[in-house]
Amino acid sequence: MEDMDAIYRRHAHTVYKFLLAQCRDPDLAEELTQETFYQAVRSIGRFDGSCKLSVWLCQIAKHLWYQQLRKRQKAPVPLDHVPEVPVPSAEDGLLEQEGRLALLRQIHRLPELQREVVYLRAFGGLSFREIGDVLDRTEAWARVTFYRSKEKLRNGGAEDEK
Repeated sequence: MEDMDAIYRRHAHTVYKFLLAQCRDPDLAEELTQETFYQAVRSIGRFDGSCKLSVWLCQIAKHLWYQQLRKRQKAPVPLDHVPEVPVPSAEDGLLEQEGRLALLRQIHRLPELQREVVYLRAFGGLSFREIGDVLDRTEAWARVTFYRSKEKLRNGGAEDEK
């Protein structure tokens, strides 16, 4: 087993991009990446090699992200700390915002694996190979899934697969 410093150098960027695709917050993604490697150091003895190391690390990252979401749901937001939502001042801004929201709604209606592939590719900037590694699939599967998801979105929606 290689030392943790080498593991970090090799896999930190992939874990960061995975988390960034999930939370869309660079600071939080960086914090969760650090926590991922901390947890990996603590539990390296339980890594049995049944999957790729990058997949194992992204599984830890995913669990940490889910923990973060649960914490957020439990914590009430004080009214004096509610962030102000910027209001577009021009009609173009409003139309662009509505278009983005409509697209995000369509993506949200995709089946879970297709949705994850789209998020990882479009928002996380992961390569198809990295997406395949993260989801424990092949690069070709990631390419095909992304293409089919794009076609589904282009054709006006994300109706359920039959």
